[in-house]
Amino acid sequence: MSSMKKYSKEIEEQIKDFYNSLSEKERRRYAGLEAIKLGYGGVSYISEILECDYGTVLKGQKEIQDGIDKDEPPRQRKEGGGRKSILLTREGIDEAFLEIIADSTAGSPMDETIKWTNLSKKEIARRLEEKGYKVSVDIVKQLLKKYNFRKRKAQKTVSGKENIENRDEQFKNIERLKKEYEAEGDPVLSMDVKKKELIGNLYRDGKLYTQETIQVKDHDFPSYSKGKIVPHGLYDINRNIGYVTLGTSGDTSEFACESIKRWWLDYGQIEYKGHTKVLLLCDGGGSNSSRHYLFKEDLQKLSDELKIEIRIAHYPPYTSKYNPIEHRLFPHITRALQGVIFTSVDLVNNLINKTKTSTGLKVFSSVLDKLFETKRKYAEDFKENMKIQFDDYLPCWNYVAVPQGI
Repeated sequence: MSSMKKYSKEIEEQIKDFYNSLSEKERRRYAGLEAIKLGYGGVSYISEILECDYGTVLKGQKEIQDGIDKDEPPRQRKEGGGRKSILLTREGIDEAFLEIIADSTAGSPMDETIKWTNLSKKEIARRLEEKGYKVSVDIVKQLLKKYNFRKRKAQKTVSGKENIENRDEQFKNIERLKKEYEAEGDPVLSMDVKKKELIGNLYRDGKLYTQETIQVKDHDFPSYSKGKIVPHGLYDINRNIGYVTLGTSGDTSEFACESIKRWWLDYGQIEYKGHTKVLLLCDGGGSNSSRHYLFKEDLQKLSDELKIEIRIAHYPPYTSKYNPIEHRLFPHITRALQGVIFTSVDLVNNLINKTKTSTGLKVFSSVLDKLFETKRKYAEDFKENMKIQFDDYLPCWNYVAVPQGI
């Protein structure tokens, strides 16, 4: 049985506004008509968004299906007529409800004024009955709404660690560096790595239009895969262009630097002809960790090889979501690949290359089938002879590799 497709929030609001403009009988029939249009599950869904009784929608549905008598005289219930809600006629029901909620309520760890409960509507109705108030789940729904309890998802907006030293100062510094490089016409790139993906007939989240259900393995064990891909991304902030290198090995500093090298040789030196400086914005962890000397060693080698100056500006800890690539490139790639079974590296590469947006985003992707050594250590004499130039201001997050021997 196919699942019902819900309306968008905007359409739901329009339906509610129209519903509230109708007479009582017209409301019932309109609710029934909408439920018929939606099919299986429509009655529950419509009663929820219109906040009316389940039985009312069923009655309206039956009236529509049985046919409406066109000669039926119009009747309008007088204002205030009809059976009064139990919320108006039974004293103490609000207090009983709040008492039940209080027993199974907790507050937000960030804001004690925000409360939540893990009780279902049926469980609240059962507990109200124990206190002498026999009510339907629709009455419970009204009580929850009255006291502003609604189903909501938690949102990832709070930094993992508060009061990070020099956090705001580094953000201002990054903005300053961006303006300096942009003014000179030098490239400003945002860099990061997406999580690795397994290749094979394995399940992936998302839905696709298919003529038949796609059958995949019942478990996603790595042993069932034919390999893996590690997508390394570079995003040109000013040109709105993404560059993705699909590695088939591991996320290492050597892989990160190889991806930068491929970008410069294939695109950078052409798009930025005559320029010899690059600003890279990146997180402070992973293969390009701000604390690892190995990344700095590989970066210096890359600078020497390409004969360009590569400046690094790390985002402070726990602030990776502010890295532009996280919201300007990766979400669009994720959407383009949603639900697709990664049967081959070439398939993934082709789909990423086709990623684009209405705002003009372009993406160029390539495969790097090369084995990179893991658990490498930097040279014993690297720290003593290091040529990396650290800034006087926040040196742990800001430094530059200047080519040697020019």
